[in-house]
Amino acid sequence: MTAATSPPGPLNSQSGPDSFWSTTNVGEAIPGVVTPLGWSLWGPSVEVGIRDCYARAGALPRHEVLVPESVDDRLISVFLGRGALNVNFLCRMGANMPGSAPDAIARQLLGEVPAGIPMARERGRLPAVAVKLPYLQATVRRDVLKRTAGVQRWWRDRVVGIDALELSAARNLLVEARTCFKEMIRVQAAGLFIAVQSVYDRLLALIDQANLDPTQANALVAGQGSHAETALIHDLWSLGRGELSLQNFLLEHGYHGPYEGEVSAKVWREDPSPVRKLAEQYATMDDNADPASNAAERGRARQEAERALIGSLPLLQRPGARLVLRAAVSRIPLRGVAKAAFLQALDVARGAARQMGHHLADRGVLSAPEDVFYLTADELTGGLPDSPTQLITERRAQRKEFEGITLPNHWRGNPAPVAEVAESTDANRVEVRGIGASGGVVEGVIRVVEDPAFTEVESDEVLVCGTTDPSWASVLFLSSALVVDVGGLLSHAAVVAREVGVPCVIGTGNGTRVLRTGDRVRVDGDAGTVELLSTKHGSEGERESGK
Repeated sequence: MTAATSPPGPLNSQSGPDSFWSTTNVGEAIPGVVTPLGWSLWGPSVEVGIRDCYARAGALPRHEVLVPESVDDRLISVFLGRGALNVNFLCRMGANMPGSAPDAIARQLLGEVPAGIPMARERGRLPAVAVKLPYLQATVRRDVLKRTAGVQRWWRDRVVGIDALELSAARNLLVEARTCFKEMIRVQAAGLFIAVQSVYDRLLALIDQANLDPTQANALVAGQGSHAETALIHDLWSLGRGELSLQNFLLEHGYHGPYEGEVSAKVWREDPSPVRKLAEQYATMDDNADPASNAAERGRARQEAERALIGSLPLLQRPGARLVLRAAVSRIPLRGVAKAAFLQALDVARGAARQMGHHLADRGVLSAPEDVFYLTADELTGGLPDSPTQLITERRAQRKEFEGITLPNHWRGNPAPVAEVAESTDANRVEVRGIGASGGVVEGVIRVVEDPAFTEVESDEVLVCGTTDPSWASVLFLSSALVVDVGGLLSHAAVVAREVGVPCVIGTGNGTRVLRTGDRVRVDGDAGTVELLSTKHGSEGERESGK
């Protein structure tokens, strides 16, 4: 099957031949093949939220803040069940932002930009950007913190009583959660594209100009202070040492869990068994591994690197550099603030939909409660379709079919599914390459992680995966290094790895296919390489192809 022959529907779109699409970065938020309910929440919210951000900055006319009729005009769409970003749109926005480049936004988020994408600048937007962007940049941090402030309490209040809601109340709560989710995606877009991405670009430019050594450069992009994900690590540490109860931990972090970006997934508040295992593993760690002490040490290393950078610059350039460094500390942690808020809103939608599913199954409208996730938000809140069981059966079958298809990371037009081909196993294949996203060099044993509940992960392993979500912070702290198939320097995995001091190579493209659990490797988070030292059986030549 190809995208051209797959019927359009809630899980598949048709693109024109000149649009470039990428699943990189989207997979962090929307894992695997999305459900119809999941896409009906994610698609419109991301489309409008990111467009709103660029309209506020002046880079996009306000009348374009909508979901376009044409797939080719959209920022985000779905192909064979996977969400994908329109790279043309990202390059257009990069071209409209002063101090940026047409490919800058796409490269930071996606790790690479395919050849052939138009890179022309639109000079006509520059006056609007000159007026609007300075104010937005000056107020974005305050705005993000203010607009997300009450979401945690709202989430706690709503999920506690969900199981007792009648059908109409559950439906109303789904409407409320959908509205909150859309709003938090707007907040996240401004935090990421205006606050984080722009200052990160300037920080990298400073590092290049100062010609710092890899250790100093890594210190400057880490130790930025408290992130939402590092708070999760600190609380797991306390839980493992009996300083925090499981109930209180779940009241803070229960919206996380395996595949947490998929609305049909079971998160920790519904199934806390992964948390119990993680707490047991944290309990075995030496007291010297205390995340608070390690965070303080990374903060001191960052300050030393800042002094080295300032000292390397001409006197006239130092005041500007200090402004960039201060902005990095205050803004880079914003990446996780609104992300936590929109995940909490998504979890309320999850609970409301699941409760609706129970009621509808009891009434014979659905065959099973989980069928509710094969209906869209509009169908659940505005009136169920005729013969919902037949429609659900068709959608479930299509989703199962899509789960058996592998897509490329990026493509032009409609995606052509790629065949699963065993990687070469000859003696020359000894290295995997990607982007050095978090510095340091370690040797260790590979664990290819396919179960995001982390049931088989042990301490000090080198974790290899396709992509990550915020719940990965919990197990990343236990690992010695991280290797990820897709992503860029501002991907979730890269940011968290730098904050916990774990070497990370991201954007390998093939790490999960080349590397196998039990292999011994050397991970160089500065150079972006993973060198295969030996296989599980002792030597490269003993590996069986495809095993």
